[in-house]
Amino acid sequence: MLIDTIFFLLGFIFLIKGADLLVDGSSSIAKKYGISNFVIGLTIVAFGTSMPELLVSTLASFKGSAGVALGNIIGSNISNTLLILGISAVIRPLLVKKNTVNKEIPFSLLAVLAVGFLVNDKIIDGFQSSILTRIDGFVLILFFVIFIYYTFGISKDESTILESISEEKIETYKFYHSAALIMAGLVGLYFGGEWIVGSAINFAKIFNISETLIGLTIIAVGTSLPELAASAVAAYRGKTDIAVGNVVGSNIFNILWVLGISSVIAPIPFSTILNVDFFILFAVTILLLFLIFVGKRNILGRVEGSFLIFLYIIYLIFIIFRG
Repeated sequence: MLIDTIFFLLGFIFLIKGADLLVDGSSSIAKKYGISNFVIGLTIVAFGTSMPELLVSTLASFKGSAGVALGNIIGSNISNTLLILGISAVIRPLLVKKNTVNKEIPFSLLAVLAVGFLVNDKIIDGFQSSILTRIDGFVLILFFVIFIYYTFGISKDESTILESISEEKIETYKFYHSAALIMAGLVGLYFGGEWIVGSAINFAKIFNISETLIGLTIIAVGTSLPELAASAVAAYRGKTDIAVGNVVGSNIFNILWVLGISSVIAPIPFSTILNVDFFILFAVTILLLFLIFVGKRNILGRVEGSFLIFLYIIYLIFIIFRG
């Protein structure tokens, strides 16, 4: 038990630090070869903050722990929307850009609906079981490609959330230094993911609780720490567009890219009990749109942020009692 706890905590440290090192090394090489800060932010930084979810979910898929894989992604997106946006809004009222309200949040809703339809073979087609197949995974990845294409498209016409990244200085190192950072990052990600998944499976056996519950709670919050750090710091510095965009973008990355890759690696069995969590994720995204229009238009204030945090606490109580 003690050993599992130590490895579980070490796993998060290795996972988050590994993502940081990977982003630093990759950004340095990209900058050295003349790639713009915008493209670095759109690709390397965005992928980097989603690497914890990707590693945990793909390793869980390899180990046949569908509850951890799906619970991690659904739980991360719920914690992103309620907890992380809530904390960021309490730190500083968040200005939400028109594109985010009209296109990006609706796109994240579409992503949730797409997965909801794809995983419910039992309800929709009357099959004996529900599973997210490799074909389903490729469909999600294609949706993700469309999102990336859209993001590059709007970058040519107007300022976006990633534009402010150009203000941040990207350190450039010698090639061997950058390569060493990338390798260290990958090693940290691998071992961090392995330890978290392995410990989570052991916890589920020891306490006789479901892997899904662990995935929806502890692992979901832990793998969302990079997004929390990025959004909270951005809000504190007054870059509220980055705080909002980071959360919305991360949700789209998780549901389309991470879940898509995980199911391509190994088909993921789906328990219909998770339909409740899918509905909650869909509902809180709708709620987010509503709150943006309450009070000052396109502003997510401290009152709304406190309400989101309160809802997350209620959600945690609900899933713990549900088991």
